[in-house]
Amino acid sequence: MSTSTESRVNVDQAELAKFSALAARWWDPDSEFAPLHAINPLRLDWIQEIAGSLDGKQVLDVGCGGGILAESMAAAGATVTGIDLAEKSLKVARLHGLESGVKVEYRAVPVEDLAREQPERYDVVTCMEMLEHVPDPASIVRACADLAKPGGWVFFSTLNRNPKSFLYAIVGAEHVLRLLPRGTHSYENFIKPSELAAAVRQSGLAAVRMAGMQYNPFTKVYGLSGDTSVNYLMATRK
Repeated sequence: MSTSTESRVNVDQAELAKFSALAARWWDPDSEFAPLHAINPLRLDWIQEIAGSLDGKQVLDVGCGGGILAESMAAAGATVTGIDLAEKSLKVARLHGLESGVKVEYRAVPVEDLAREQPERYDVVTCMEMLEHVPDPASIVRACADLAKPGGWVFFSTLNRNPKSFLYAIVGAEHVLRLLPRGTHSYENFIKPSELAAAVRQSGLAAVRMAGMQYNPFTKVYGLSGDTSVNYLMATRK
């Protein structure tokens, strides 16, 4: 993981364009975002199991996209801010919030800029399925750490980098089962847990728990497990 500190927007324009092109389908549970809808209850339950009730807490969702996780955390009682650099996705998130009546503040701002603006503001920071899409994931980890209050929780999820993850996440998910559009992921951007753990430590966070996320192609059901060889979540605390 790169640890560059040069001043620039930490975004891959091709990745931004890819998600912007799909923005209108964020809330369609049968669209390319179906896996996110399927795993969202798992993510939310895991966050609440570790961090406790979200009711009354200040929560930041980094890389919020169309707001699937952000809305569910707000519905659980949190005061939620969602940030992303894909303006079309944020527009969809805001429109869906008007329809659902779930209040989330959405902002188009780099997480590094927000960390300078609002250090140590949030009880919980989430950064899910984002790190593998940016040029400098370590910079994101540092900013998330800076945004968390002392004692606050920071949650990450991403993809491991090994032959099995290539087979499952790219060949299987994108080409065979077609759960995701082809080109959704780039294998070279996958992050080993040891690499994420190192970035976490360097940012002043302590890794507390990890869990794997698995998909059963026969039952079409997602579940959490102890197998972190493909998708995994990491709970850290400041």
